[in-house]
Amino acid sequence: MVSKTIKIFLAFMALIQTVSFAQSSSTDDSWVFDSSKISSKNMPQHNEFVNYQTPYPAKPRNMIELGFDGGYNRIIGGDVFGVTGFGGGISLRKALGHVISIRGSWEGSFNYGVDGHTSILDAGFGNYSPWKVYQNSESPRYVLNYKNASHMLGLDVIASINNMSHYRGNPKWDWYFLLGAVAWSADVDVDALKDDGNLYDFSSITFDGSNGKDNRNRAKDILDGKYESNAPWSSQDRTNSYSRFNNNQLIGVGANIGMGFAFKINDRFNIGLEQKFTVGFNDYLDGVSSAAGTTQGISNDAWSATHLRLNINLGNASKAIQPLWWINPNNYVYNELNSPKHLKMPPVILPDADGDGVTDQFDMEANTPAGCPVDSHGVTKDTDGDGVPDCRDKEILTQQSCFPVDADGVGHCPDPACCHAIPPPPSCAISSLPSISFKAGSASLSASAKSLLNSVAAQLNANPTCKVKVIGYGASDKRSQQLSWDHVNAVIKYLTEQQGISESRFIFSNGNPGNATTVDLVPTTEEGPNTVTPPFPQFKKTN
Repeated sequence: MVSKTIKIFLAFMALIQTVSFAQSSSTDDSWVFDSSKISSKNMPQHNEFVNYQTPYPAKPRNMIELGFDGGYNRIIGGDVFGVTGFGGGISLRKALGHVISIRGSWEGSFNYGVDGHTSILDAGFGNYSPWKVYQNSESPRYVLNYKNASHMLGLDVIASINNMSHYRGNPKWDWYFLLGAVAWSADVDVDALKDDGNLYDFSSITFDGSNGKDNRNRAKDILDGKYESNAPWSSQDRTNSYSRFNNNQLIGVGANIGMGFAFKINDRFNIGLEQKFTVGFNDYLDGVSSAAGTTQGISNDAWSATHLRLNINLGNASKAIQPLWWINPNNYVYNELNSPKHLKMPPVILPDADGDGVTDQFDMEANTPAGCPVDSHGVTKDTDGDGVPDCRDKEILTQQSCFPVDADGVGHCPDPACCHAIPPPPSCAISSLPSISFKAGSASLSASAKSLLNSVAAQLNANPTCKVKVIGYGASDKRSQQLSWDHVNAVIKYLTEQQGISESRFIFSNGNPGNATTVDLVPTTEEGPNTVTPPFPQFKKTN
């Protein structure tokens, strides 16, 4: 029977645990900062915490759990075979911390037992025995049986083992162990006599020599179940640990040990299953002492209770949180790491040693000369690629046919092939233009970008021979290539529609490797396409 109880208990807990893992867990830590849930006793620590005088938040008020339980009871370890009984109780549980709590309880139970064989009364059985007092033959045979009506007042220490997880928020289930002390009383009676006051006659029953269920059922068919007699006792019982009162009732102290599981339905209610064993330090809980009335070789009978539980959290939710065993205290730590609300963050420092506007972390040219414009990588711009940076190049756009150039970036072009004078190529007096930056993933021009483009339009209006090569970056995937097109298109569209610059003065260049949030404007006189088909229009951004 014990193994069956344990199997039922473990099967139920496995089922509830499976369901609980499918539930989402809360990571709320608002109680850490809510002063309305802090008692006056703990308010000094709360004030120190919010003012950064201590790193530890104050313990909040938390609700008390009212519990009701009931279910299967029986006596184990006794000398008479224990059969199914029942019991129930009421309890109050209070958290001392997130792991340890205490629970006071009252439990009442009816426990029964009956053997599946007959016994012969011997002289050492006890000074009082209904079978001995009422015997009507020299050696009557009888079947041991009992009804134990018990009351218990207990105080248990409970340890919850699963709420302080590093891998999820508040638990939906509470797995716990308990250990405690109990004061108990028990009225143990036996069914020894028939209605006529005589002992039962079991001579008509043939037992098979075992203590099996069929034999016990045969005995139950004869017993009337009235339990009219007090259980046996001997004179030694009144001087040893077996205290008795009120017409042979037993009293004593004992110890609880057990384990349980609760599943949270919501913040107010949870249901569970608990297996508890109570050792009574008494061998008469089943009405029979294995020591036959002596003080030698005494064994201890025990109660086994397998109970379903309904638990209710009592308290004002505006002033107290759930019982602490339902709260993972690590929520505050991980929430602060993920999205700081209380943590003091140091200021962000982005050093730029050469002052070119590109931080050292991303600067690919650590010692850019002062005053030289750079690209998005911090490299000095060299528009015509002649090896002379734009800030020292006196000929910004030198044709490759005129390479190599001198120290000032001026090329030496070959003489024309014929004698006819060839008009010089148009020149552009604009030395450099600003780069335009976009927010990541956006194709909208910011106010500062529009201001820069207004100055670009003014320079283009003052230099009608100049064209502008609009260079967009981003080539890693389809989305970045389309975003590069969107950036270039946004710049050209603004200059043509808002500033009246002819579209023929722009060279459209997108999808180049580089910083995907930057568009470079390069003054030029070369030719190139001023419109390009969107590479992946399904990812096109709207301005």
